[in-house]
Amino acid sequence: MHKTVENLISIQSSIKLKLINLKNKTRIPKIIAVSKTFKIDHISPLIEYGHLDYGENKVQEAIEKWTDVKKKNDEINLHLIGKLQTNKVKFALKIFDYIHSLDNEKLAKKIAIEQKKQNKKPKIFIQINIGQEVQKSGIMGENLLEFYKYSTDLGLNIIGLMCIPPFEKDSSEFFSKMTELKNLINLKELSMGMSSDYLNALEYNSSYLRIGSNIFGQRV
Repeated sequence: MHKTVENLISIQSSIKLKLINLKNKTRIPKIIAVSKTFKIDHISPLIEYGHLDYGENKVQEAIEKWTDVKKKNDEINLHLIGKLQTNKVKFALKIFDYIHSLDNEKLAKKIAIEQKKQNKKPKIFIQINIGQEVQKSGIMGENLLEFYKYSTDLGLNIIGLMCIPPFEKDSSEFFSKMTELKNLINLKELSMGMSSDYLNALEYNSSYLRIGSNIFGQRV
């Protein structure tokens, strides 16, 4: 068995055990295998194993890696987890099924225009700058209601919220705030938790975990 598959199985087991300890057996979160920078031959064992959700952060890289693969397997879901520039939207919609990084009105409007042209409606997360960090993308929590209404009025399929907490702090307080924001607008999904804190994210009902190095190993 390939090491990446062993790693995935180990993560799935740790998630199940955590949910049992939390007495939460109602819903198993989706694991997004963050495959950015890795070649497709390093990802293929997971595809062959049957894993369906993968994360990339650059549109061009995703097109080059995944176009042929997705033609052969239309069940694969590709998640854009990096920042999306407005000039890349038309290309992003051709390859991605989920966008985790909606963070401004200009981008929302561009996606709305392009999804009508392509007759394709991606599932979208609003990115929250939960730590209010100047170097990170995302809208501030206090602007969520207004931005959510703006986006849904445009016809965007907003399914949840995404965040990247400050790396040097305990993520629990930020995950807790995300849960409050999600409940504020009655959304179902939360995209939060990475290799270092995905088990912690489960305590706050994260439904999409973005796990890279724990599956694929360290990037070089």
